[in-house]
Amino acid sequence: MRLSTRNQLPGIVNSVDFGEAMAIVKVTVDGGHPITASITREAAEDLKLVEGSRVTVLVKSTEVMLGVE
Repeated sequence: MRLSTRNQLPGIVNSVDFGEAMAIVKVTVDGGHPITASITREAAEDLKLVEGSRVTVLVKSTEVMLGVE
């Protein structure tokens, strides 16, 4: 599958925490950086995400915000 999203980061799922409607998926992308994604529970189940699954993190955003004190 080809996608228009340019920020594609391959990685491995560390954990999937299923809630009632949402799932929190923690991924370590190649290079060792952690990324957390909130997706629907249905999507996580459809993708059969489990610890150790190989995934590609796709980042498509119009804003990136940082904050410091």
